[in-house]
Amino acid sequence: MTDHSKKDVAAEVREFLSTRRARITPEQAGLPVYGGNRRVAGLRREEVAMLAGMSVDYYVRLERGNLAGASDSVLEALAHALQLNEAERTHLYDLARSATPSGRRAAVTSSRVRPTIVRLLDSMTGVPAFVRNARFDVMAANTLGRALYAPLFDSPLFAQRGPVNSARFMFLDPAGQDFWVDWDKGADDAVAFLRTETGRAPHDKALTDLIGELTTRSGDFARKWARHDVKFHRSGVKNLRHPLVGDLSLPYEAMELPSDPGLRLNFYTPEPDSPEREALDLLASWTTTDRVVPSSND
Repeated sequence: MTDHSKKDVAAEVREFLSTRRARITPEQAGLPVYGGNRRVAGLRREEVAMLAGMSVDYYVRLERGNLAGASDSVLEALAHALQLNEAERTHLYDLARSATPSGRRAAVTSSRVRPTIVRLLDSMTGVPAFVRNARFDVMAANTLGRALYAPLFDSPLFAQRGPVNSARFMFLDPAGQDFWVDWDKGADDAVAFLRTETGRAPHDKALTDLIGELTTRSGDFARKWARHDVKFHRSGVKNLRHPLVGDLSLPYEAMELPSDPGLRLNFYTPEPDSPEREALDLLASWTTTDRVVPSSND
């Protein structure tokens, strides 16, 4: 690991731990509060150390970014003291592995969608589906998926450069504000997903370049990035505003592809006989082919 990489990881550890500490009040941690002259709303470092069962000096060392060599028991105690959720706990372990030179191999992300996955997408004619990587590059989409995400695929952002990327569209194309009904929540989630990926793949240059671009060009992204929130992308409901069929509330699933590191299959499954089902059927009737449409970078 280079000196520059060490500094990047240390800064990430420092900001992550300090922001997690700042959000927990003594009352939430079950600690007594004496007097009213606390200079911080969240926990003090010595309070975290006490809750984690470690010395103040050792916790200060950890929060300064030195997680190298921290044992699983130390990380678990820290996760418990800071009341980390599953995604945050996983991120902490990822950061600890990144801080240990011998414990981190470079994460590899598949650069292409295998033909078997393309055929799977091709067979999913009744639901919008697409494959993306953890940087939000859309690698391939079936026809209904492309029709649903038409504002993204038609964005002038990608007329001269690829691949189609939903994070760039969300933050850099004004049309993104219209496409996501609850844009602020969607933007929070997207930033948290990208932050999670920086723990898994801290040396992914394409990811670093994307984050640098969005931080520089979007004040909204920069503010949300500074929160150091992390989140898993597994399932939920997307509220979209399609220019042809209107507002849609679509349950989604995001499934990792074990044989294709870093790639996820995303698909939407509306309830039968719902307005969303009718809207997607209408959208499907306007398409002229059932072929899977690869992204422009393939």
